[in-house]
Amino acid sequence: METGRCPHVLFFPIPSQGHMNPMIKLAELLALTGIRITFLNTHHNHERLLKFTNMAAHFARYPAGFELRTITDGLPEDHPRSGHWFPEMFEDGPEMKIKQSLREMLVDIIPPVDCMIVDAFLGFALDVARELGIPIFCFRTSSPCCFWTSYSIPDMIQAGELPIKGSEDMDRLITTLPGMETHFRCRDLPSYCRATDMEDAFIKLLVKQTRKSAKANALILNTAEELDGPILSQIRTQCPNVYAIGPINAQLKSRNGELYHHFSNTLWEEDKTCISWLNKQSNRSVTYACFGSLTSMSREQLIELWYGLVNSNSKFLLVVRPDSVIGKDEGEDVDVVKELFDKSKDRGYIVDWAPQEAVLNHPAVGGFLTHSGWNSTLEAVVAGVPMICWPYFGDQQVNSWIVSEVWRIGLDMKDVCDRKMVEKMVNDVMVDRKEEFAKSAAELAKLTNQSVRVDGSSYCNLDRLIGDIREMSLKTPQKVIVS
Repeated sequence: METGRCPHVLFFPIPSQGHMNPMIKLAELLALTGIRITFLNTHHNHERLLKFTNMAAHFARYPAGFELRTITDGLPEDHPRSGHWFPEMFEDGPEMKIKQSLREMLVDIIPPVDCMIVDAFLGFALDVARELGIPIFCFRTSSPCCFWTSYSIPDMIQAGELPIKGSEDMDRLITTLPGMETHFRCRDLPSYCRATDMEDAFIKLLVKQTRKSAKANALILNTAEELDGPILSQIRTQCPNVYAIGPINAQLKSRNGELYHHFSNTLWEEDKTCISWLNKQSNRSVTYACFGSLTSMSREQLIELWYGLVNSNSKFLLVVRPDSVIGKDEGEDVDVVKELFDKSKDRGYIVDWAPQEAVLNHPAVGGFLTHSGWNSTLEAVVAGVPMICWPYFGDQQVNSWIVSEVWRIGLDMKDVCDRKMVEKMVNDVMVDRKEEFAKSAAELAKLTNQSVRVDGSSYCNLDRLIGDIREMSLKTPQKVIVS
């Protein structure tokens, strides 16, 4: 019989690209140290990962074990699962299905789980962990500033700063958000704070899940002390045990050393022909434009963005994800993309999806027109690429403020989609103020990459997390396995 074993950690992300990405990378970081991993995904996303990636083969190399498991998302099989759909998981029926499936799996799994690392939005997982006596860490995959803003929504309501009182109120400064009082406007709050009714179901759900994170054993954040130190100090007043271990993509590269190669964990098929196109371009001459895995835009918005890029003084690589364009008629999105592709041959290149880390680290790329998702933002920071921010929803409005007002490595274009403005901001970053932004981005990249090297703040925080997990494993009751 066998009783000895290595620590066993279960990961459980929200089923969307932006949440899965850092969770998979953190799981690999732990696997590198000899920790056994079970990565739990919804059936739907698991199938997409197997279709578009070599995930199973990639993680088979870890001798301690890296098992992929699936769970229901509680929704019918024919649900489209497109757009901002995952809040539907938290309706009473679906949440009960997921919660019951999670409980049954944790009771039966061998070897037993020593601790869980779950998306901080999955509050029901804390209930299951507490019931079964399993330590649990909440991983908030959005920015620390967004976490703190969401945590503080009840305080802003009590102070009379929310709700926002219409469009004329958008540039009013928010003064009661500790650590973010300077130049932070209503416009810079997360998009859900724009609701006129603070009893809105999504706001209530968000506040509930955010504040529940304080009840976990610890909070994991994808950032570095050097990037978000003042806000981390504020968060620790409510969540004392915080591991700031990011940027996780840089941490993984640092730990793997020369063996590192970017593993694609995307839910979309990457078009790597764009790398061949970039190879033919001059250094820092290309604007990379990509708006993430969930952003939807109208035909008119896409055309304005395209015209702004075409009329600027730089070449461009534009990603237009399948089904991201909302057309009036079925197939209109395909027609407009084909039309723009045909017109772009002299100035740019258009693909459905790109290998983003490889693109951002390519010497031809000098600027990033982005939706300001946190993963994309950190990938640009690590690569030293200045940004033009066009946020879509959620934490992205906060992130674009961080880029432009806190780090000063880019420009904020939120709430505007006009070809003249796109052209102006691209030219500012790529031509008129190119050296200014390039210098600031390079300095922040150097500071950030130092944090994940030996004795850096994020490196040490990850070591502390690994040590705490190993200590927890010594306290887990062992099931006897008869061979």
